[in-house]
Amino acid sequence: HRGVYGAYKGNSGKIHRRRLTAARRMQAIELKIPPVGVFLLASVAMWVLAWYLPAAGFQLPARPYLVAALLIVSGVIGVAGIIAFRRHETTVDPMRPGKASSLVIASVYRHTRNPMYLALALALLAWAAYLANIAAAIVVPAFVAYMNRFQIRPEERALLESFGDDYARY
Repeated sequence: HRGVYGAYKGNSGKIHRRRLTAARRMQAIELKIPPVGVFLLASVAMWVLAWYLPAAGFQLPARPYLVAALLIVSGVIGVAGIIAFRRHETTVDPMRPGKASSLVIASVYRHTRNPMYLALALALLAWAAYLANIAAAIVVPAFVAYMNRFQIRPEERALLESFGDDYARY
């Protein structure tokens, strides 16, 4: 078994290879896929699952109203998060959380630390309701778990480093 190796530059400037631990491998893929990309991949996975597993389908009363309500709430929360960032003149770029110029704790951020990701999860939930397929719906918690581990956790580390006690109190 050859294992997984990573490269690093030693004090002498020479490039060295070392075996990556599982934790380092996990950390190596943090912040690599933009959240909208993860959302789109999840959406396609849900459609494929619903198409390949029609037996997992179910009847959902008032489905169009539920889908519409979820999409409206998703849109309101997501737009409120973007507007709050713009008002505080800070970056909306999820791939570079260390570039945040201010800590946003007003508006929708008083209720959730991640309104834009919550909006994406609600949109996926709306898609699951539209598809009315339990196999497709299972992708939603997988999306949330992925986002928590590979997007939110590294963002929180970067914000704690940038804003220290203010972010810790938040």
